[in-house]
Amino acid sequence: MAFDPNNLMQDRITDIGPPKYDKHFPPVIKENFGKWKYHEILEPGVLMHVSESGAQIYSVRIGSARLISVDYIREVCNLADKYSGGHLRWTTRNNIEFLVSDKSKLQPLLADLRSRGNWFPIGGTGNCITNIVHTQGWAHCHTPAIDASGVVKSVMDELFDYFGSHKLPAQIRIALACCLNMCGAVHCSDISILGVHRKPPLIEHDRVQNVCEIPLVIAACPTAAIKPKKVGEQRSIEINNDRCMFCGNCYTMCPALPLADGEGDGIAIWVGGKVSNVLSNPMFSKLAVPFIPNEPPRWPTTVKTIKTIVEVYAAGARRYERIGEWINRIGWERFFEKTGLEFGHEHIDDYRLAMTTWRTTTRFKF
Repeated sequence: MAFDPNNLMQDRITDIGPPKYDKHFPPVIKENFGKWKYHEILEPGVLMHVSESGAQIYSVRIGSARLISVDYIREVCNLADKYSGGHLRWTTRNNIEFLVSDKSKLQPLLADLRSRGNWFPIGGTGNCITNIVHTQGWAHCHTPAIDASGVVKSVMDELFDYFGSHKLPAQIRIALACCLNMCGAVHCSDISILGVHRKPPLIEHDRVQNVCEIPLVIAACPTAAIKPKKVGEQRSIEINNDRCMFCGNCYTMCPALPLADGEGDGIAIWVGGKVSNVLSNPMFSKLAVPFIPNEPPRWPTTVKTIKTIVEVYAAGARRYERIGEWINRIGWERFFEKTGLEFGHEHIDDYRLAMTTWRTTTRFKF
């Protein structure tokens, strides 16, 4: 059966998969596709895009949680039906954007959103803290070291004023991944919250042969830390703790190897990453705090640490300078000094393939 890109539904036998991206475009976007000339941020959370034809569309961005109810979605859709012709979109950072093509409905939409208190906060554009993108945490994931939604809620409650304003020198993107398998964007965000395990899996020998395919478990380990072992009459496995990097891949394959631990699990804070090419090349995040214990329900130490980094950066950075660029300018020594964070052996980059990231000079930047 030949696929015809000009007739997507021909001979199609399933509706699985996303529809073609332009199927649900607002008319003004479909008519001006590829012709957009520039955009302006009119106020925090409100953007205006202008086409070569002179057509305009306004995007009103509000912050949203990652896990939301059907009732909430219906309420958002009702707002879109009333003010933006039913057109809205979810961004990759869990924001919601109403796409308003009728300028006369822009201010009524903003007034309606503001009348609802903080349920539909407007912001997340320009020099602000954007909505925090995060993973699933204790709500759903099987290998988390920390919760996701609870930590994000606690952090954002403290930094909320930065979401709906342009107080900062530049944008700050915060991301959370609840374990180092990292299905979040923590490798390239300005501030990253990473869940870390510090203990190898517990081996439930009496269950392994009944619920696991042992060859699959052995093959799943990225550091070859697992080998077969017989325990009494049971076929089981053995873990080389010195090789284990606590990733949880084995638990993904075998539920008899639980990894979660109340004392061993916690949070690492990373800083300085970005995807943007503006002012400097994209950068990976680097370790700032190696471990903070889990402190549910409000994670006070994590929240305080992140707020300190944000406020020190806001006080010392130049306009448009992202956190990583600010750190590179003042030096990592000064960063630890200004934030009051402790420097330890964990901050020394000893990864064997890290030659391009090593500091190979004796110069220090104080």
